[in-house]
Amino acid sequence: MRRLISLHRLPFLAPLLAAAALSLSGCASLLAPPVAAGDSEEQVVTRLGPPTAVYPDGNTRLLEYAPGPFGQYAYMARIGPDGRLLSYEQVWTIQKFQSIKIDQATKNDVLRIVGRPTEVMRYARIPYEAWNYGFKESGVWNSQMTVYFDDNGIVRKVENGPDPRYDDSRMRF
Repeated sequence: MRRLISLHRLPFLAPLLAAAALSLSGCASLLAPPVAAGDSEEQVVTRLGPPTAVYPDGNTRLLEYAPGPFGQYAYMARIGPDGRLLSYEQVWTIQKFQSIKIDQATKNDVLRIVGRPTEVMRYARIPYEAWNYGFKESGVWNSQMTVYFDDNGIVRKVENGPDPRYDDSRMRF
């Protein structure tokens, strides 16, 4: 004779089963693309929420979806002149940062390429304003890309290194 195990005898099992069911129910929505080319701007905003910024770019507009202070990914939705989505992409990548033209690009150019930075600062020994972007390099490394601007707002240097926000060496004794 088989005996069924009652959930009231194993009180820890009910929350585990509920959590498993909820996590599996969300899988389908996580795998679906958040927006698709051809969606209207209204559909994009309904699906993704209000953008953190909007940048004009020729006859198109870029809707920026920037992360919070510890985020490592930023997205841009390009809306065409007809009000439809042309592309949606993650922009904090090595390829995008490499497309910033040193001695040519302005702050507005950088905003259109990679959006707003995680942090803006001036370092004591460097005569430039620094825009820091904490990002997940190659989807693996906690990195920080820094874009340096002169007083005229022109990019003078771009450099990559480890993200100090995730450096635990300061905590070692």
